[in-house]
Amino acid sequence: MSSVDNGGAQNGIQIHQERSRLPDFLNSVNMKYVKLGYHYLIDNLLKLCLVPLMAFIVIEASRMEPDDIHQLWLQLQYNLVSVITISAVLVFGSTVYIMSRPRSVYLVDYSCYKPPEHLKVKNKKFMDHSRLIGAFTESSLEFQRKILERAGIGEETYFPEAMHSIPPRPTMAAAREEAEQVIFGALDNLFANTNVKPKDIGVVVVNCSLFNPTPSLSAMIVNKYKLRSNIRSFNLAGMGCSAGVIAVDLAKDMLQVHRNTYAVVVSTENITQNWYFGNKKSMLIPNCLFRVGGSAILLSNKSMDRRRAKYKLVHVVRTHKGADDKAFRCVYQEQDDTGKTGVSLSKELMAIAGGALKTNITTLGPLVLPLSEQLLFFATLVAKKFFNAKVKPYIPDFKLAFDHFCIHAGGRAVIDELEKNLQLLPVHVESSRMTLHRFGNTSSSSIWYELAYTEGKGRMQKGNRVWQIAFGSGFKCNSAVWEALQNVKPSPSGPWEDCIDSYPVQIAF
Repeated sequence: MSSVDNGGAQNGIQIHQERSRLPDFLNSVNMKYVKLGYHYLIDNLLKLCLVPLMAFIVIEASRMEPDDIHQLWLQLQYNLVSVITISAVLVFGSTVYIMSRPRSVYLVDYSCYKPPEHLKVKNKKFMDHSRLIGAFTESSLEFQRKILERAGIGEETYFPEAMHSIPPRPTMAAAREEAEQVIFGALDNLFANTNVKPKDIGVVVVNCSLFNPTPSLSAMIVNKYKLRSNIRSFNLAGMGCSAGVIAVDLAKDMLQVHRNTYAVVVSTENITQNWYFGNKKSMLIPNCLFRVGGSAILLSNKSMDRRRAKYKLVHVVRTHKGADDKAFRCVYQEQDDTGKTGVSLSKELMAIAGGALKTNITTLGPLVLPLSEQLLFFATLVAKKFFNAKVKPYIPDFKLAFDHFCIHAGGRAVIDELEKNLQLLPVHVESSRMTLHRFGNTSSSSIWYELAYTEGKGRMQKGNRVWQIAFGSGFKCNSAVWEALQNVKPSPSGPWEDCIDSYPVQIAF
């Protein structure tokens, strides 16, 4: 999913004005300590209640005489059958629970594809090529120039080989070549870093929204790496930029069924055959934002892999608003009046994305937020609904639940809105902004470039929780929550390996 950035300048001015005001330091400090005390009290309520109970048990036990203890032992002997029965039930119940509980899914490692240097495209080269193609009017060229200026995309993003030619070569062969370079590049690096043999892979899930040849992309992987004949392979199509989380969810479900195996998830998008050569402005925006990229993730349900895995999958929450007609059509592939095919973005996209996010976090919140935040949210909801109190809806502080945020780098407006609505700090959206600047919108793989950025900066510590948020056509908002199992270091040949020290950069709008 990409985003319309027309309102970005106004939002930026408004945010700048709000930040220019001096805060009421006394009230802010007082409220800070009141809130900290409240959170501490609620989060430790169970412990505080258990202290007097344990003290009471200890006091009563200290008052017992030797005869009392002897009588208790005799009673247990007389009721030996009952004791054995209860013990057997407990053992049986514990065994059933252990055998039936969901298997842990570990992220052993992942790889993000970094294209070769000759595929880089500066914004000036983008505009020069668009002009030389001869398909765009002066109005359309000016519109694309403004989008590039406001989008937050830098000068080192990548286009596929076919789009560097004049005229471009949007052929099936060129599209296959792009897909092979990205997918095989990411997988080769993944297998090299993990020392996992392709024959050991039991599940393959590939998601690519707009390029779906026959045989499928998943079959292409099976053929390239000579995977075993009983491989469970899936190819997800047309599901937009949030399909990466959907693919992870599908792989997780497969790992619950098939024991002691690996799953590979490949997320990418294809530009070669999906460039828009018309002049409808709502369909020109993807041309300006989307760039080459892809990721490959290795998941495992083997308990022995916990020791070397980077992360453990904690939650996946998926929201689908496709029942609403406006949401269904807000990102829509169609032909314009001249018969040119492209993806049209609705002006209502940001509002629809906001509604989908609200539904998603309503489900996610109870799973991840501390009890203190849930009580505050519930209290304001009750006050507003039943007492008609004029109180602002309480926005839960997700910074208490997560240490890092990977917001889909669909465009600057997406990142701005989530930073504002979730009350995040600039450091929380740094990985998203820098990924958009360095690699552009790489669709469903962008959240993995963002995670690699966080690792490259040395910020991922053991026990940290990561929230990946992705939006896509349909309309969908999907979340994945991961927990770091170690102090995570970047893997060799990562996408930020040669440039991480140059970031963050100042982005002018």
